[in-house]
Amino acid sequence: MGRLFATYDLETPTTLEQAAKVIAGEQSSGTFLKLPGETDRLRERSGARVEQITATSTSRTPSLPCRISAESYTRGEITLSWPLDNMGTSLPNVLATVAGNLFELADVSALRLTDISFPKEFAMSYPGPTYGRLGTLALAGVKDRPMIGTIVKPSVGLSPVETASLVEKLVEGGIDFIKDDELQANGPHCPFEERLHEVMKVINSHADRTGKKVMYAFNITDELDTMRRNADLLQRAGGTCAMVSLFPLGLTGLTAIRRHVDLPLHCHRNGWGIYSRSPDIGISFRVWQKFWRLAGADHLHVNGIANKFTEADETVIENARSLGNPLSGEHGYQAMPVFSSGQTAVQMEETCQAVGHTDFIYCAGGGIMGHPGGVAGGVASLIQAAEAAVGGIPAHVFAKDHKELSQALELFGRKNGAGDGK
Repeated sequence: MGRLFATYDLETPTTLEQAAKVIAGEQSSGTFLKLPGETDRLRERSGARVEQITATSTSRTPSLPCRISAESYTRGEITLSWPLDNMGTSLPNVLATVAGNLFELADVSALRLTDISFPKEFAMSYPGPTYGRLGTLALAGVKDRPMIGTIVKPSVGLSPVETASLVEKLVEGGIDFIKDDELQANGPHCPFEERLHEVMKVINSHADRTGKKVMYAFNITDELDTMRRNADLLQRAGGTCAMVSLFPLGLTGLTAIRRHVDLPLHCHRNGWGIYSRSPDIGISFRVWQKFWRLAGADHLHVNGIANKFTEADETVIENARSLGNPLSGEHGYQAMPVFSSGQTAVQMEETCQAVGHTDFIYCAGGGIMGHPGGVAGGVASLIQAAEAAVGGIPAHVFAKDHKELSQALELFGRKNGAGDGK
């Protein structure tokens, strides 16, 4: 079997060599002292290896609270590897290995998991996305442009009938994609089964009349037995997308529902700030998206350009591009980026240019519902912005002959990178 590689940004009050050795031992065959059972043969077979160490900087103070005091703290990049015989091709146990007790070691004053490399054996154990980018576009009937989407707002508080009433306005306005908010799953005020029934009446009726079936991502996040039941109801009702919240569900839950349901899985990373906000601790998106893609995520949120959160535009685009990179020795496993948070027609041109393709979902809330022309005007403005970007025409030029885009650029035109409306 192959080996698993993980790269970390490490700061230590000791030395990089000593800290890397401690981490390697803690996360494989060693402990705080040598035990009789840890023979040279066992360590050679099962111990983690320190593959590379590169020093980058020093500081006078620790980046995180640290029990060991030192005159200076050394920072650098380390790469470790493990034999697959330790954990097998099990994503939960890989996570326990590469992101377990190492973050709280006394030899560590900052530690961030920045990359991971899965050997080809994982491709034989995990299904990956069933639909991904191209399958989603085909299912939604969208070609040569991004899918235009939105989020049901208010996030919670609407009844099933009220939700369906909003959906009717959206589908009549020409939307491609609608999603439940992550806060709306199966609460007593809007039970999943009733919401499914009311919403699918609208979507199926619209499809019968127009031939266009809008993709609605119903949030099925719940206990696993309930999720399976609701996924079955969703498929029987003719639904075309299931939504899950990644961190509450976990890798095991994501894999289980991927193997159970034959629908695109729209995966929301709510709680992402826990891992991303600090540069001194956590796990990068580059790492998480590899776990999620292997486990079966078809769509993954990446925020958006000029978003309302803390991620820089460069990080957003890097994360979106990463979803198309080869994974586990294969050229498949491509997931679809989902741009959201403060998106309007204003950012469409820049987004298309930066990503380098149009195989993504572009979700706008205020950018659609706050448009002077209403929902239909908002959707039209985004489609027109996408047409301009695909055609290589600057949005402000294209807008001269397209009223809805002109209105959107005037209303949402941003200064200093500030968009409007999730």
